[in-house]
Amino acid sequence: MAPRAREAAAGTATATTTAPAPVPGGRAAARRGAKKAGRGANGRAGKPGGKDKGFIRRLFTWKKILGTFLGFAIAVIGAFIWLYVSTPIPAGNPDADLQSNVYKYGDGALLARDGDVNRENVDLATIPKPVQHTFVAAENKSFYSDNGIDLKGTARGVLNTLMGKGAQGGSTITQQYVKNYYLSQEQTVTRKLKELVISLKLDREKDKDYILAGYINTSYYGRGAYGIQAAAQAYYRVDADKLSVEQAAYLAALLQAPSQYDWAVASDTGKRLVQARWNYVLDNMVGQNWLDKSKREGMKFDIPKDPKAAPGKEGQIGYLVDAANSELANQLVATGVADDYESAAALVRKGGWTIELNIDKKKQKALEAAVKEQLTSKLDKKKRAVDGDVQAGAASVNPKTGAVVAMYGGTSYTEHYLNNATRTDYQPASTFKPVILAAAFDENAVTQDDKKITANTIYDGTSKRPVVGSDIGFAPENEDDQDYGPVTVQTALNKSINSVFAQMGVDVGMDKVLKVAADLGMHTKDLKAVPAQTLGTMGASPLQMAGVYATLDNHGKKVTPALIRSAENSAYPSFKHTDPIGAQVIDREAADSVTSVLTGVVDDGTAKLSVRDNPLRKGQKVAGKTGTSDNNKSAWFTGYTPDLVTSVGLFGESAKAPHPQVPMTGATNGLTSDDGRVNGGGFPALIWAAYTFGVSTEVTKFDLETDQGAAVQTAPPSPSSSPKPSASPSSSPKPSASPSSSPKPSTSPSSSPKPSTSPSSSPSGGTSPDPGTSSPSSGSGDPGNPILG
Repeated sequence: MAPRAREAAAGTATATTTAPAPVPGGRAAARRGAKKAGRGANGRAGKPGGKDKGFIRRLFTWKKILGTFLGFAIAVIGAFIWLYVSTPIPAGNPDADLQSNVYKYGDGALLARDGDVNRENVDLATIPKPVQHTFVAAENKSFYSDNGIDLKGTARGVLNTLMGKGAQGGSTITQQYVKNYYLSQEQTVTRKLKELVISLKLDREKDKDYILAGYINTSYYGRGAYGIQAAAQAYYRVDADKLSVEQAAYLAALLQAPSQYDWAVASDTGKRLVQARWNYVLDNMVGQNWLDKSKREGMKFDIPKDPKAAPGKEGQIGYLVDAANSELANQLVATGVADDYESAAALVRKGGWTIELNIDKKKQKALEAAVKEQLTSKLDKKKRAVDGDVQAGAASVNPKTGAVVAMYGGTSYTEHYLNNATRTDYQPASTFKPVILAAAFDENAVTQDDKKITANTIYDGTSKRPVVGSDIGFAPENEDDQDYGPVTVQTALNKSINSVFAQMGVDVGMDKVLKVAADLGMHTKDLKAVPAQTLGTMGASPLQMAGVYATLDNHGKKVTPALIRSAENSAYPSFKHTDPIGAQVIDREAADSVTSVLTGVVDDGTAKLSVRDNPLRKGQKVAGKTGTSDNNKSAWFTGYTPDLVTSVGLFGESAKAPHPQVPMTGATNGLTSDDGRVNGGGFPALIWAAYTFGVSTEVTKFDLETDQGAAVQTAPPSPSSSPKPSASPSSSPKPSASPSSSPKPSTSPSSSPKPSTSPSSSPSGGTSPDPGTSSPSSGSGDPGNPILG
């Protein structure tokens, strides 16, 4: 047999002898085995992905999904609890605390707002309930019952923030208040989560009225107005407590889109939308039973007023605002709210004050008009450089209440920031002489020869006459170096004779004179008690001098000029100037005697042409005194009626920096005195008369308890009854007869029924200073330029 045939036969025999016996199911098993053998042979699955699908089923079972969700929920809740516990209610955003100060006239009309932010917080209790409800109806009907948050709205806001879609509505009033007051306006997830937490906490810790008040006081309403009070003024010119429901509904509607819904600038679409929202607000109020349906049907949309710029500081406003701020700061120190003036001034600048001034709007306008008519309209610095150096200041005070009813600080606060009514760097000059007389009367002072000083006491009115009885040599020059010889005190004040009052100051005692000056309201703390002070060489302001004369007018009871009537701030105690009238600082008879003498200055003295003969006077009783200082650098008239005291000062201040004091001589070129000087009896007295007589409603008379002075005399003392001047200060002239025109004789320490007639300049005994060694002095270091009347 061939080899190939033998191999085949052998293979067949082997296969036959080794084949297993057939079993049931063997074919199926063989097929399964064949499939396994096939996968094993080529190394690939029969269907791609079979193994991965089983893995995913095992990984994402319902138990695992539920467990993961619960774990995530627990983690979120835990994180929120941690956030809630670790997030305190922060201090308010400093910008949200910023408020403007609001200044009002005495009648409540708005004078000015001053501050970086136009906001004035108001107590919710002052806002009518229906007005409160307009804001709730507009923004958050469930406000009174919810827990302070809107989860759905917040979730939507977070989602939109993550998707970059910007801010979305849906927040509660509480959340909006938190955003406005405690947080920033940035749109981040962190800020929104903090808003949620703080809102929840705030709702638990504060009542709804607190939150609503914060919301309406911090929200922005457009037109630069923050808070409901500023908005009420900006859109309807009323205070928040006077808003109607219709007006409040518009303000509530504004909050959704202040710029788009401002009626003055809104497009037709904007007007339509805001009216629709206005209706929405009112309808919601009806739905909440906050508004009667019948009243709702009768309501009409109240169109807002056009925008009006808030009063700035131009004109007199800036002077009034600064003066009020200064007075308020001093009051805060006086009441212990602040430790010092700087700290108090910072509290004022912080804002939030509502300050009502005593300023009478009509009198304020009248004073401004008088200055313009009598002075500034006549000044022309293009023609005369000196005209640009003339500054005017004035203050007007009610002597019965102390109220500052008018003030003139200068041409305009934006042009000349220094307030001429309160500045104290110019000499009051001869307006100080009544203070010396008041001290003489109050102290029952006597002359060098022990005669009581009265209105009829005779003094030597010789110019450059050395004073007697002083350790300091002083020989002042009278105006124009004029000699008057023996004159009564009444005449000496009428003619403003320097030599007489220098001697009287020494007779009274300069320390006593300065004490009475301080009691009357002048600042004398750092002044030396020297005879030169009798010429008014210290500094004083029109406001100070108005206070001094007001105390005289008020029969010796201290009058402290009060610019502020009241000041309120929710963060501090309220300040009310209920009684600026103080104690009796000089005897009533002394004060009334000075007033009586001062009527002579008006009727027979340096102010007679400007005041006595003024056609507007109409019989009005007036007391006053002029003053013209060294080298004509200041000129004054301070005068009063029984109901009004006004001090007017003119000051020479160079228009060129650094603005030194300069003479005013030559101003208006011919409209001053013959020699070109600006005297107190000129422009100051004319301004005073135009203002005072212009605002006087009736003729009044002084109620005086005195038996001396021009007010009780039928005629001034006869000059022929006065003694001739003595040849020298050391000689004593013989007494003259008492003035026959005096209805009641003045009394002396010896109880003589006749007034003292011995010149006080000639003491009985002692040696007077040598006239040749006593140089004249004006008190300012310039003997060649005397203090004038």
